[in-house]
Amino acid sequence: MSAQPKPPAPCIAQWYAIQTRYRLERRVTDHLQHKGLETFLPVLEEIHRWSDRRKRVNIPLFSGYTFARCDLSSGLRKELLRTEGVIGLLSFAGEATPVPCKQIQDLQLLLSHQVPCAIHAFLKIGKRVRIRGGCLDGLVGILEQRGEKNLVISLESIRQSVAIKIEGYELEMI
Repeated sequence: MSAQPKPPAPCIAQWYAIQTRYRLERRVTDHLQHKGLETFLPVLEEIHRWSDRRKRVNIPLFSGYTFARCDLSSGLRKELLRTEGVIGLLSFAGEATPVPCKQIQDLQLLLSHQVPCAIHAFLKIGKRVRIRGGCLDGLVGILEQRGEKNLVISLESIRQSVAIKIEGYELEMI
């Protein structure tokens, strides 16, 4: 009689949105990394022009927010809140609200392929679709069809959205 392999243990660590002081997103992210946390700071690369030069700069996608993956039950919450530049964890009724892992993965996929995107008005209701094929295979969002077709990816916990143009992608209704 052979033993069946055990299913993987559920991951206790979850992603949390951390509100930061104005323009300290990168510094807070660095401090959290030095404390051993897995972090994610979504940034857009922009070209800023001055009269004498041009420079590529990385601008935080969501001003005032960074993300960290951790297990808050381990007493890490106090340590996280004591980090320089942290205002607090996004919470509801006093409980830290985790960000669904799929939303973070979709955002990481989008930014890793350097797909042009822009901040969009927060959308919660609409036709939910999934991209089939291509470099964005599996990306889920809300279809917006005013003029050009856009896929809007919303992070409910921080009530902000990002939109990308999806002309040429095959879509599947969810």
